[in-house]
Amino acid sequence: MVEVGYFLTSEEQSATELVRFAQRAERAGFTFALISDHYHPWTDAQGQSPFVWSVIGAIAATTKRLRLGTGVTCPLIRIHPAIIAQAAATAAIMMPGRFFLGVGTGENLNEHITGRKWPRIAVRQEMLEEAVQVIRLLWEGGMKSHRGRYYRVENARVYTLPKESPAIYVAAAGPQSAELAARIGDGLITVGAEEKTIKTFNSSGGRKKPKYAQVTVCWAKSEKEARRTALGVWPIAPLPWPLIVELAIPRYFEEAAELVTEQKLAEEVVCGPDPKKHLEAIQKCADAGADYVSVHQIGKDQEGFFRFYEREILPEFGIKSRRAA
Repeated sequence: MVEVGYFLTSEEQSATELVRFAQRAERAGFTFALISDHYHPWTDAQGQSPFVWSVIGAIAATTKRLRLGTGVTCPLIRIHPAIIAQAAATAAIMMPGRFFLGVGTGENLNEHITGRKWPRIAVRQEMLEEAVQVIRLLWEGGMKSHRGRYYRVENARVYTLPKESPAIYVAAAGPQSAELAARIGDGLITVGAEEKTIKTFNSSGGRKKPKYAQVTVCWAKSEKEARRTALGVWPIAPLPWPLIVELAIPRYFEEAAELVTEQKLAEEVVCGPDPKKHLEAIQKCADAGADYVSVHQIGKDQEGFFRFYEREILPEFGIKSRRAA
């Protein structure tokens, strides 16, 4: 049976809220969580973007069972892969057996800030492959150096290493990235019921590796209220992925999203309090081949969402709330 997790949205939630919601997700019975790693939110209305590695430390200190992974970190431009290697190793020490590193080729929105040119996707895929090599090299322990096409490491040693290195799951949204994920990753992270992506991942050597998907929802007391909230907070949901990875600042996303209607958004986001629609969205990901599905709740009413999932959704997957624990 598919495992259901919770998505911690760094673009919408403050650092303290992210920690609190991770604790609440654990009490609700969610088995894992993914946390986004952004420098900017998608739009100014979302209004947040705390440094994810600080938040992970706080979550590690205040949860006991919840597995946590980055969803996803880009180790290409904004942060050198040698630094990601150290950060992820430290997180794994603080969350033994509970932390995994999700990586991807990133978005211009977050990566352009250092003033470096935003590469085309083929180059970013090459960079990601080399970045993962660097991370794994440093996790071997001892003094390491690396001179590659995109990265250099000079006499670096990560001293604080876990007994077992965390898994590296690679994000993909198409056949080439799925093949890359199967080759260099310990698992796959994708968004939605990406059946073609998952099939390519499986046929490229990833069949026995874990596969994570995500559904975006907006629970509210009525579908009308949910649609209004989703359009106000997350209007980017229907935007095509090539556009999402290329736009540079939140204002550009806001301008692109002006063309999005409530009806169009509702085709991408599960809106309202109907349990059947939420269950169908999760099951669709499972039918596409996902083993794990994280649920992203849009808006401020996270507590209403948690109560709804405790009562109507999680029991359908054999999950019981731990609120009384």
